[in-house]
Amino acid sequence: MLLGFTKWTLGKSNILSRLRRMPPRRSYDQYCSAARALDLVGDRWTLLIVRELLAGPRRYTDLHADLPGVSTDVLASRLKDMERDGLTTRRKLPPPGAAYVYELTGRGRELLPVLQALGRWGEAELGQRRPTDAVRAHWFALPLLRGLEGEGLVEVRLEEGDFHLRVGAEEGTVYGDGPAPGEPDARLTMDAAACEAVARGELSLTDAVRTGRVTVTGDGALAKALRET
Repeated sequence: MLLGFTKWTLGKSNILSRLRRMPPRRSYDQYCSAARALDLVGDRWTLLIVRELLAGPRRYTDLHADLPGVSTDVLASRLKDMERDGLTTRRKLPPPGAAYVYELTGRGRELLPVLQALGRWGEAELGQRRPTDAVRAHWFALPLLRGLEGEGLVEVRLEEGDFHLRVGAEEGTVYGDGPAPGEPDARLTMDAAACEAVARGELSLTDAVRTGRVTVTGDGALAKALRET
């Protein structure tokens, strides 16, 4: 046991040592709000970390699992920078969890429309899914959110898994993995092809409902509005 603890301590010490040796964040040194914004979020992975944290508090291991391709050093460095810049906070969960989680601050959550605009702009680049492309069900949350208006809780059922959306929420989480916590205002069921077409901007959510590619159930205002379009 002592040997295992020693190895863990040395491993943690090595990571911290590498982080301390990393150069300070570079700045464009331009008196321009776009340049200042890119000083904070222009590094690789930063905005994708924001995408994941829009689901609420996440443990480091959860973030690493849902950001395939990021190294542990880079993820730790980005989280450290984001906390320093006031985009995220880190706190310890109460027992029995007792794990540390990262979550967005109000300032960090303000990046939601930035991600939405970036996603809309990138629709034309999405194309067909490649064999090497990773995918998570909740990555379709933001494209679907762009096609919904009003307020309410929406549950989405995909082949890759279920997630839920909080449409119109001005604070708190935007989406979450798994079924909706409580009775949703609407349930959307669709196959992967329909969801990918919506994500690429080739098919609007209302057209997908109208043509039967998305099934809507529920008695809430959101469900009724979708069925009536």
